[in-house]
Amino acid sequence: MKQSLLFLALFAAGVLLSLTGRLPHFLLDGNDFSRWTLYLLLFLVGIQIGASRGVFSIVRSFGFRIMLIPLATTVGTFAGVALVSFALPGRTFFDVMSVGAGFAYYSLSSILISEYRGAELGAVALIANIIREFTVLVFAPWIVRYFGKLSPICAGGATTMDTTLPIITRFSGSDYVVIALFHGMLIDFSVPLWLGLFLSF
Repeated sequence: MKQSLLFLALFAAGVLLSLTGRLPHFLLDGNDFSRWTLYLLLFLVGIQIGASRGVFSIVRSFGFRIMLIPLATTVGTFAGVALVSFALPGRTFFDVMSVGAGFAYYSLSSILISEYRGAELGAVALIANIIREFTVLVFAPWIVRYFGKLSPICAGGATTMDTTLPIITRFSGSDYVVIALFHGMLIDFSVPLWLGLFLSF
């Protein structure tokens, strides 16, 4: 949670500094800086996934069924976001779907959406995906109690391999750690693919 608060504080600081004109022009004018930052983030995602080699051998012991969890997360997220899109006439269906496709990976999704759809939708993506992470961090006990031990994993999206993993371990149990790690890695990897798809329309 501290990390998410830090990201929010940095986001607010960026808004304030840009409003007061205290940032260098290369940060304000061109898309090159955002694009290279995005490339760096994708590179770091690859390193993070590649460094977790031990998880893949454990995942094989679970078999095909473990794939159903990230599939349920993806289908459930897109179904919910598709319904919400009808209540937001000011934005296209694909704009709204791109926000949902962040799966709580707010740093990557907000940068990519800002570059292709503007800073306004990028800010919406940042806030919406941070709220998704906060929901798991704050309401995990309630989520587990009423929806089962897999539910905070689906709700956590891409964060189940890092920030929400301790909370999931605490309330779902240590038996779900490997599932959460695999789920987080797969969703993490899918975020740029889904965003690329929706932002191409």
